[in-house]
Amino acid sequence: MVIKSAEYLISSPDYEKCPAGDKPEYAFIGRSNVGKSSLINMLMNQQKLAKTSGTPGKTQLINHFLINKAWYIVDLPGYGFAKVSQSQRRNWEQMIENYLRKRPNLVNVFVLIDSRHTPQKLDLDFVNQLGKWEIPFQLVFTKADKTTQLETSRNVKAFLNKMRETWQFLPAHHVTSTVKKMGRDNILAFIDEMNARFQGIA
Repeated sequence: MVIKSAEYLISSPDYEKCPAGDKPEYAFIGRSNVGKSSLINMLMNQQKLAKTSGTPGKTQLINHFLINKAWYIVDLPGYGFAKVSQSQRRNWEQMIENYLRKRPNLVNVFVLIDSRHTPQKLDLDFVNQLGKWEIPFQLVFTKADKTTQLETSRNVKAFLNKMRETWQFLPAHHVTSTVKKMGRDNILAFIDEMNARFQGIA
């Protein structure tokens, strides 16, 4: 897939204010500081499309980007570390749940996992929740260049094995590095295939 255009469209406080659901849509979510904005920028071949920040919890709204005038990437708030009040956190969680469960044109959620770490309860809880809600997702292991290939491979395998304890079938996964552009072609090829299916259904 060739990315001809990628533009920021709108930030919405809830799913009802999102753009019309007439185009296929792919959401990206993960723990705060997992490298979400960097991954989106790498996929789109742009350095400043999504705002990167050293401060966890910077994304606080549902951010839509229009790609090739034909489909959307959605940057969702991270879960986890953000230093916010309990009520603010509950608002975020409700906003994200409503979006994930009620957005009709959401094709797939990419759940970002930091490949430098052993399996984290927060990530496992989130993917298990997606399973309960029957929302299609794939795993994206980020920052593969920040550690050795062996350690990345070990952590990815450990996460998948942890999922095997409760999952009969595992979702597809990608190992990525924004520095080396690793994983870019596979993710875009999947999106390309899903876009074609969406057009067939729509």
